[in-house]
Amino acid sequence: MRSIEHTTALVTGATDGLGRSVAHDLAGRGATVLVHGRSATRGERIVDELKRATGNGRVRLYLADLANLSQVETLADDVARDHAELHVLVNNAGIGAGLPDGRERQLSVDGYELRFAVNYLAGYLLTERLLPLLRQSAPARVGNVASLGQQAIDFADVMLTRDYDGWRAYQQSKLAQVIYTVDLSERVPAGEVAVNSLHPGTFMPTKIVTSELDHTVDTLETGTRNVVRLAVDPIPDGVNGAFFDRDTEAKADPQAYDATAQQRGDPKRLLGRRIPGQPDHGAARQVPDRRTPVAHPGGRPVTRRRRSARPGDLRLRVRRRRRGVERGLPGRRPPPRRLRLRVIGARPRSTTP
Repeated sequence: MRSIEHTTALVTGATDGLGRSVAHDLAGRGATVLVHGRSATRGERIVDELKRATGNGRVRLYLADLANLSQVETLADDVARDHAELHVLVNNAGIGAGLPDGRERQLSVDGYELRFAVNYLAGYLLTERLLPLLRQSAPARVGNVASLGQQAIDFADVMLTRDYDGWRAYQQSKLAQVIYTVDLSERVPAGEVAVNSLHPGTFMPTKIVTSELDHTVDTLETGTRNVVRLAVDPIPDGVNGAFFDRDTEAKADPQAYDATAQQRGDPKRLLGRRIPGQPDHGAARQVPDRRTPVAHPGGRPVTRRRRSARPGDLRLRVRRRRRGVERGLPGRRPPPRRLRLRVIGARPRSTTP
């Protein structure tokens, strides 16, 4: 287990509310904390306060408006440039169902429904662009701050152009976070990056709650404790892709575990196009590269073209040896004495000598 003093953590939305409290807790424990915020003035003040309150000078500010995906891309690239390792990513920043951001339908800079863009697309893009650094820093963790408030995604109207409701938009975006959590956990081994999501607490005294309601339920300390637990505290082996209600593993909306929903949840499929800055490896599981690096028996990495055969499909390969290297013929016929014929049936055969 890595010591907290050697842990680097990025917390989004860390200049207010739950994110600020999580950043304070991690800095107090001795971690290197990367504080994300939108305002330089407010962010610098929060960073100074955290340094003074915790005595930890390794707190740094990064700026980005998550409603602008190009800024999310820049945020990820800046973090990867400045730090050789990143061990924890807490996707905490988000917009609530109503005030202070407004109850009406709004669009992000890139033209997406605002709550879906900030709560899901930004966290997705940030995670995918930082994934190589997280895997390089293994073992690492990603914590997605979601909610018990979830509503199945209407894939026919993801941007909610009809009958818009702020609560529906919020709940749909939070379920999208959970769907992505499950999907990512199936793409990346838990030993490299353990990714989980959680409902940190109900109606905590944060700005998005107090702007809408006149009462609270859980304390900010409760939410902080639950987020930090997933970020750096020991968790049982094999816990990956899970959803937690506070500190207890729970079940999310059934759509979170639907394989079709997980495939359609990829922004490229979901929106019909790749979002700005979306890296190729995010879709690698869905559309494998035709040329795949494979392990050579002697340990030397080589590249081999993958070939597939459908059941009942017969394919004739004409090959000949030339200077010890087997090469496919592009349509012309070789001399009969040098022909080699191979028929491939329902199952592909190895091309390894």
